[in-house]
Amino acid sequence: MIEVKAEPSIRATLIGDVVGSRRAGDRPALHRRVASALSQVANDAIDPPSFTVGDEFQGSYPTLGGAIDAALTVRLLLVPDVDVRFGLGWGAVTVLDADAGIQDGPGWWTAREAIQQTAKAQRQPGLALVRTTFRAAAETRTDIPAVNAALICRDHLLGSLDERSLRIVRGLMTGRTKRELAAAEGISPSAVSQRASRDGLDLIVLASQYLRGLP
Repeated sequence: MIEVKAEPSIRATLIGDVVGSRRAGDRPALHRRVASALSQVANDAIDPPSFTVGDEFQGSYPTLGGAIDAALTVRLLLVPDVDVRFGLGWGAVTVLDADAGIQDGPGWWTAREAIQQTAKAQRQPGLALVRTTFRAAAETRTDIPAVNAALICRDHLLGSLDERSLRIVRGLMTGRTKRELAAAEGISPSAVSQRASRDGLDLIVLASQYLRGLP
């Protein structure tokens, strides 16, 4: 009996890997920590992100906004101890072997191009804080430059934060109030508000809300 491949479907694809993972002192512990973060972004996925080879992981989502939000969530769960970079793609994906989980198509090719571009950007002084790049198959989207402009700016803001501001923006992203975060940090609500203004934390949250809504 001839096995018929599933029809291609358009989706957002995500490829991520750990920056400098070979230098980690405890690779199994690193793997477990990243796996725990990936489990937090599985619910809305078509293919929940999971490890493929080494410290690289892949997943797919029905919308670009979903993939962008998943990448940010994983990053915030891991920083500052674990640095990750991402390539996001958009295009048709064909399931070649459902049992083995083998897929192919422009959706994955563009994500691979994107993460390679992220790695290339990191080697440039002016783009050293870039951690996320988006690519799409030809003639599928018209918002590629705008999305990348937003991602570059957001990555720069995130990469410029100290540990306390990272904790605060992580809390703001999960809906905690500034008063709650101030109590957790042992500082005044005014100090949290000043950090949010000075470090662009409210801007990060707002930009993420806009990006999350992308189809």
